[in-house]
Amino acid sequence: MARTALLNVMVQAAIKAGRSLVRDFGEVENLQVSRKGPGDFVSAADRRAEELLRGELTKARPTYGLVMEESGIVEGTDGQHRWHIDPLDGTTNFLHGIPIFATSIALERAGEIVAGVIYNPVMDELYTAERGRGAFLNDRRLRVAGRTELPEMLIGTGLPFIGHGDHGRALRELRHVMPEVSGVRRAGAAALDLAWTASGRLDAYWEHNLNSWDIAAGILMVREAGGFVSDLQGKNKMLETGDVLVGNEFAHRHMLRLLKQAETSA
Repeated sequence: MARTALLNVMVQAAIKAGRSLVRDFGEVENLQVSRKGPGDFVSAADRRAEELLRGELTKARPTYGLVMEESGIVEGTDGQHRWHIDPLDGTTNFLHGIPIFATSIALERAGEIVAGVIYNPVMDELYTAERGRGAFLNDRRLRVAGRTELPEMLIGTGLPFIGHGDHGRALRELRHVMPEVSGVRRAGAAALDLAWTASGRLDAYWEHNLNSWDIAAGILMVREAGGFVSDLQGKNKMLETGDVLVGNEFAHRHMLRLLKQAETSA
């Protein structure tokens, strides 16, 4: 796959940050046994990766704005372009030594996501997408899964944790979804859930209360792989609401119905 110059900038930045995270990930297991624990170390690893990304992207495109998990919003001078950056998606996995985490970068142009990169450095899986040019995993073209029947489908989701989210709603949704599908998975990294849906590993994925840096790259990836994307009302307001549902045509339609049933059963 021939990448554009802009996508190459994003890929190189993601790989550089990913290498930094892998080095730090190698230290996490040693820190698990300390009394203080690895929390402070992981926060520092997250910040280091973000600074690497910010430096690489700003050097290449100094007029672009940034929307970052750790450092917030930096306005750009051109007013049309913004990077959405998540240096470490799957922080809790990283903290516990679980090798499911990723770096995610998306480029927004005039309100539209036009390019995205998601990199899982432990597995060395590089997901890329540009609007109108398709989605790829390590240069292999991606297509969403072709399954059409719910009992055959594997569905991804995210679950609220202590002090966050609507636990009752999550349980209602699971009660409606679990009896209908082959299985439900909670991997703990939204960017990878979206990339896995684009690659056909998952048939669909839904989650609430996400941020733009969690989902912007993955939304484009699913669309470029032939999938359907909406918020949980079936509308195109994912970045505003933080709610997302993705899948192939059949999975998306079935899941939207089940989730609306869960909502009305409250």
